[in-house]
Amino acid sequence: MPRDRLWAPWRIQYIEADRGPQEGASGCIFCDKPAEDDDEKNLIVYRGEHAYVILNGYPYNNGHVMVVPYRHVAEFHALDKVTRDEVGDLTALALEVLGAAYDPGGFNVGINQGAAAGAGIAAHLHQHIVPRWAGDTNFMPVVADTRVLPEGLAHSYAKIRDAFVAHRAG
Repeated sequence: MPRDRLWAPWRIQYIEADRGPQEGASGCIFCDKPAEDDDEKNLIVYRGEHAYVILNGYPYNNGHVMVVPYRHVAEFHALDKVTRDEVGDLTALALEVLGAAYDPGGFNVGINQGAAAGAGIAAHLHQHIVPRWAGDTNFMPVVADTRVLPEGLAHSYAKIRDAFVAHRAG
């Protein structure tokens, strides 16, 4: 008997992506992306002086962003106070902006420090901010280890970037 299929052709970018050390000049996407002059291509929605906000290219939910210090450090305590403060300020700003853009019921906010804690890129600290809605999980993650996201990355990027711009102007 044939099984139902969920077609997700946009996921081929993830499958075919070269995520090894040769990915960029430094081998760290969190260092390489802000060094380039193409925030839209690199999904950077906001730049601060010591840290920036980037849309997660492989999000858990729509609107999933990360606050990332420019400085390449693996541990939170290794950041200087000014950078720690800005990471906190940008986290608060992102929560406000995402709240206005998506109207979620809540957020997951956190740092996975170290590979054992679940950090996909353990060498460069980053803080996740994931909008959540009541009932936003269903059988797909449990049965098929798959998340269904209704909004594409290009649309999410424009929506979040515009929300940051509107916040700055307001």
